[in-house]
Amino acid sequence: MSEIKVRNRYQAKLPKVGIRPAIDGRKAVRDTEEATTIKMAKLTAEFIENNMRHPNGAKVETVIADTCIGGVAEARAAEEKFKKNDVGVSITVSPVWCYGSEVMDTTSEIPKAVWGFNATERPGAVFLAALKSAHDQKGQPIYPIYGKNIQNDLNEIPDDVKEKLLRFTKAGLAVARMKGKSYLSIGSVSMGIASSVIKDEFFEDYLGMRTEYVDMSEVIRRLNNDIYDKDEFEKALEWTKENCQEGKDYNPEEFKASEAEKDKTWETVVKMTLIARDLMVGNPKLKEMGYEEEAHGHNAIAAGFQGQRHWTDHMPTGDFTEAILNSSFDWNGIRQPYLLATENDSLNGISMLFNHLLSNRAQIFSDVRTYWSLESVKKATGYELSGKAETGIIHLKNSGPATLDGAGKQKDENGNPVMKPYWEISDDEAQACLDATRWCPASRDYFPAGGFSSKYKSEGGMPMTMSRINIIKGLGPVLQIAEGYSIDLPDEVHKELDDRTDPGWPTTWFAPKLSGEFPFENAYQVMNNWGSNHGAISYGHIGDKLITLASMLRIPVSMHNVENQRVFRPSFWSSFGTKDQEGADYRACDNLGPLYK
Repeated sequence: MSEIKVRNRYQAKLPKVGIRPAIDGRKAVRDTEEATTIKMAKLTAEFIENNMRHPNGAKVETVIADTCIGGVAEARAAEEKFKKNDVGVSITVSPVWCYGSEVMDTTSEIPKAVWGFNATERPGAVFLAALKSAHDQKGQPIYPIYGKNIQNDLNEIPDDVKEKLLRFTKAGLAVARMKGKSYLSIGSVSMGIASSVIKDEFFEDYLGMRTEYVDMSEVIRRLNNDIYDKDEFEKALEWTKENCQEGKDYNPEEFKASEAEKDKTWETVVKMTLIARDLMVGNPKLKEMGYEEEAHGHNAIAAGFQGQRHWTDHMPTGDFTEAILNSSFDWNGIRQPYLLATENDSLNGISMLFNHLLSNRAQIFSDVRTYWSLESVKKATGYELSGKAETGIIHLKNSGPATLDGAGKQKDENGNPVMKPYWEISDDEAQACLDATRWCPASRDYFPAGGFSSKYKSEGGMPMTMSRINIIKGLGPVLQIAEGYSIDLPDEVHKELDDRTDPGWPTTWFAPKLSGEFPFENAYQVMNNWGSNHGAISYGHIGDKLITLASMLRIPVSMHNVENQRVFRPSFWSSFGTKDQEGADYRACDNLGPLYK
C-alpha cells in the first residue's frame, strides 16, 4: 500500500473529545473515590483514542479535565480547558453520586453524554438519573449511558457501554466537524430541482455551516486563464489516460465525437476536476502563480455542481469531476474523498456528508430511479427474484457520476465486497475499482457538449444505508433512512433492466431491509414513500448513527427501519412519549428547535 498522508483540508482544528470525571465534592467521599473516578475517565479516553478516527484518518484525541469535578468552580475550569483545546464533544463519567446541577456541563452547542457506572455502592446510576432530570429541566439534553449488568470493578468497559460511547462520540464529532465549514454551490438551480435552491437557514440554524456561492462562469474563467496547477494537470491527464478506460459510445452515429474531440474533452474534464477541488478547499500553488484570493478556497466540507443545463448545453458534463472527487483515490494516490453533489442537490450533498462523517467512507450519490417488482422482473427477463429481493428491488442509477468505490471491488478479510475508509484501501483495490469502471461518452441529446460518465455495476451482498434530508414547508428538515443490501443479478438480467435507462451510467440494485411494518412492508412502499428523486448511499448499516446525529441537530426522522434496541437518543425524548417514538421525536425536536437557533 502506498503511504497514507493524513491531511486536514479545512480552516479549523480537528475537534477533540472532552472527558469530565465528576465526583461527590464532600471531602470524605472524594478522598476515597477520586482515584476510581480518574481511572474511569482514563479508561474512557483510552477506549475512544484506540477505536476512533476522523474521516481524514487522524486518530481522535481526548482531553481530560485537570481535576475531578465536584462543583461549579471545577466545572467552569473544565469548560475553560476544553475551549482552549478545541473540544467539540463532552462525556461526563462518574462511579458515584454527585451534585447534579452543580457539576453539569452547560455548553449548549456541544453534544453531551453521561456514563453512570452500574455498581451497588454509591452508584453512578443514581447520579446519572439526577443529572438527566437537571438537563431535561434546563432543555440541554444528554445521552445517558448505563451498563446493563452490575460491575464489581472498573477494569474494563462493558460491550453495551462501548457501543453507546462509540455511537455518541461519532455523531458528536460529526456535529463538531460541520460547524463553521461551508457548503459551496457551484452554479445555481439545476433543472428546477428544489433542493438545489440553497436554504441558508437550514445550514446556519441546524448545522452551524456557511453557504458559499460561485457562478459557473468562474469555472470558465479558470479554464480560459489557466488558473490551476499546470504540473498537476499534466500528471492527472497522464494518470487518466492510463487508468480511465473509455466505454461504449451509445450515441447515434451522427452524434458521436471524433477522437480529437474526445481528447479535448478529456483535457477539459480533468481541468474541471482540479478547479472544483481548488474552489472547495483551496490550493497553495495558486498563490505562487499570483492568485492569492483563489488559493484560499471556500473551506467547503461539501459542495454541489449545477451542471444541467446552463453548463452542459455548451460544456462537457461534470460527471468525471464528481465521480473522481467522490472517490477515495486519484492521480495523487489514495486519499479522503471529497463530497460533490450532482445537480447541486444540496440536501443530498449534506446527506452524503452525514454518512461520510459517520462511516469514514466514500458515498454514492444516486437517483432513486425505478422500483422493479417480482412480476415486472419476471415479465421482462423470466428471472424470479428471491431472498433479500423477495418483494422487489430499487434501481439506484445516477445520471452519469458516482464514486468508483461503489463498484464494490474492495474486499474484506473473507473476500466480501466492501467500501473501506481510505486508509484501509490498498493500491490493488483502488486499481480494481478503476478497472471495473468504463467511461462512456455522454448522451448528446441530454448533454450537447459531451463528457464522460462512469459506468459500473455494484457488487451484490454489501450492507448499505440509503438516507436523505428533505425540507418540508411549515416543518423544516426531516431525515429518511432505509438500511438494506446491494443485490446481484445475473448478467443478462442486469443488462435487460439496466439498458432501459441510459446504459452508460452506474448502477446499484438495492433491496431494503423489511420489518413488516409500514413503510417497510415491502420495497415498493419504501420507493413510494421516499421524499426525493435522489438518495445518499453509504456502505454499512449506519441508520442508528444517523438517528443519534439527527437528534443532536434536532432533525426528526420521518421513516427508518432501524431496530428499536439500536436507537440512541437523549433521555429528554422519553418525556414526549415512549409508545410512539416517531411522534416523540417530532415533538422533542420541535420543542428544542435547531441546535444553533
